[in-house]
Amino acid sequence: MAIPILNVVNFLILFPFIMAIIIGCLKKASPLRSAVIIIGGFTIMAAAIYVAVNVLSSGDTSSFVFLQHTELPDKFVIAGEIFLMGLVCFLSIKYKKYYAIIFSLVGTIPVLWMDFTGRAVEGNMHLRIDTFAAVMYLIVGIVGILICIYASGYMKDYHHHHTDVQDRSNYFLALMFVFLGAMFGLISSDNLGWIYFFWEITSVCSFLMIGYTRTQEAVDNSFRALWMNLLGGCGFAAGLLYCSLNPELGFSNLSQVTESGAPALVIVPVTLFAFAALTKSAQFPFSRWLLGAMVAPTPSSALLHSATMVKIGVYMLIRVSPVMYGTLTGVMITVIGGFTFFAASLLAITVSDGKKVLAYSTISNLGLITACAGTGTTEGVWAAIMLVLFHAVSKSLLFQTVGDIENCMGSRDIEDMHGLIIKLPRLAFIMIIGICGMFMAPFGMLVSKWAALKSFVDSGSVWLVLFLVFGSGSTLFYWAKWLGKICAVIHQSFELDDITPRSEMISIFPLTTMIVVMCFAFPWMSGHMVQPILDEAFHTNIPDVIGTGDSIVMMIMVAMIFMIPIGSRFLSIGKNSKMTMSYVAGVNAGDDRHYIDSFGKERALYMSNWYMNDYFGEKKLLRPCIYVATVLVAVMLIIVVGGAF
Repeated sequence: MAIPILNVVNFLILFPFIMAIIIGCLKKASPLRSAVIIIGGFTIMAAAIYVAVNVLSSGDTSSFVFLQHTELPDKFVIAGEIFLMGLVCFLSIKYKKYYAIIFSLVGTIPVLWMDFTGRAVEGNMHLRIDTFAAVMYLIVGIVGILICIYASGYMKDYHHHHTDVQDRSNYFLALMFVFLGAMFGLISSDNLGWIYFFWEITSVCSFLMIGYTRTQEAVDNSFRALWMNLLGGCGFAAGLLYCSLNPELGFSNLSQVTESGAPALVIVPVTLFAFAALTKSAQFPFSRWLLGAMVAPTPSSALLHSATMVKIGVYMLIRVSPVMYGTLTGVMITVIGGFTFFAASLLAITVSDGKKVLAYSTISNLGLITACAGTGTTEGVWAAIMLVLFHAVSKSLLFQTVGDIENCMGSRDIEDMHGLIIKLPRLAFIMIIGICGMFMAPFGMLVSKWAALKSFVDSGSVWLVLFLVFGSGSTLFYWAKWLGKICAVIHQSFELDDITPRSEMISIFPLTTMIVVMCFAFPWMSGHMVQPILDEAFHTNIPDVIGTGDSIVMMIMVAMIFMIPIGSRFLSIGKNSKMTMSYVAGVNAGDDRHYIDSFGKERALYMSNWYMNDYFGEKKLLRPCIYVATVLVAVMLIIVVGGAF
């Protein structure tokens, strides 16, 4: 007997909060807590897949709209908003970060005023599960849950290596499930008031997770993340008020914003929603909060970067993308995204901390997604959705692998990963797949850039091709550097003990498999997942972005790429290989690890990457980039929003 979709959706929103309460009560790491996380996590995953499969196979999502009358849930939402505002005020006073209080009050009080005075316009339906929501269900339900399972094993090792940090892993793991519940609530909601509520939950959760260690650096970085995202929340609240109180609009559903048929009327709230999305997706000038999030344990970074926090921003931009076509808002969003893509990829070249490279990579790729959404074209939306899918899986895998390498080696610096293919072959192989998934053919990130290129040309923003070309070149540079370090082999290398627990491999192996499978499933994903989203977003039948001929070429390319290493392996069977030591201008000491200097003394031989700090390091480039992006955002808000009053 089929289970009603509404019941499963309610389960997905509420059950993660129940899981958080249960995990919060299990203070010590134990087999019981791990079992609860695994069983509960896979239950959530199965429910998310059930909803997604039903929606994707229906062919018509108009029936998946629910909850017209919501008096009781609305009371819970109001109580939740008051609780979040009180929590932010309490912690801001405790740590003497009073500026966060201002943003919390400015964003929440007007929304509460509308609720208490009855000025909030009630939408027709509060929940809407369309094709895009179904795709996001798969990302949150699969990738997000795998990260939670990974975290259950990782946190035990984390506190083994960081004895100075108080073990509050139950609190950390509970927050991760609260995050997932908020994500399911946000992507299921069509009511703007509900979206704002879940939006604020994610802001507060990220703040609490970043400040987990309670060091001064963690506290400072967590409050930076809080005030930047609360600032975006103020923008979202302003857009909500404009939609509800403007007599020419008078609606409070996100679908009504995109279906209004009068872009000139809704461009102001769309601009405010886009501003909020820029803060969530860590675009310049709001990128520093995501860079500071590295102080938290690795599962937090994996969750924020791949399945939850930053995906909310681009989710909102893709939702309103058709309305931005041909508008100043669309142009400015595209410029900000393209600029972020290029600048962040340059900055990624200049750092050697593995997590920081991944952070800049996330900011950069989200910039490309933002730029694609800003064009408002069908190709742009297609590329943005594909980039979201492939980025979620690849980036989650990379963060988890870096965390395991750090536990095994005691370092996450790229320079210390020299010869990782010999030191930790299993983790190195997994990381190679993750890195290749970010920039090499036939993986979807590269193919999606082709669609992005086409969208820039079709939208008339030909000059943005420069951002794409040079940003992609910089992306190739920093990934290739990292890949070279992993694959470099020195004479008489030795293998380290791989102490990665089995519970973490439960997450890592499926993600690795997903990256490979998605290469072969790319044409199917385009036709059955992304094309229906385009039809719904643009309210017409959109021609296939990837034609049959392109699909055939891609499949041949995939087959050829996998045939090369397999063929090389068969050709090398039975042949003797000889390892030759490095020449080193004739001064090799005989072990490939030392050389003889001009005084006849033996010195350590070491090869390092070139990080170009003298040309565009963080100290030289980051602050100017923030200033430029601040001007762009200010111009957009002043012209579009200021011109409406």
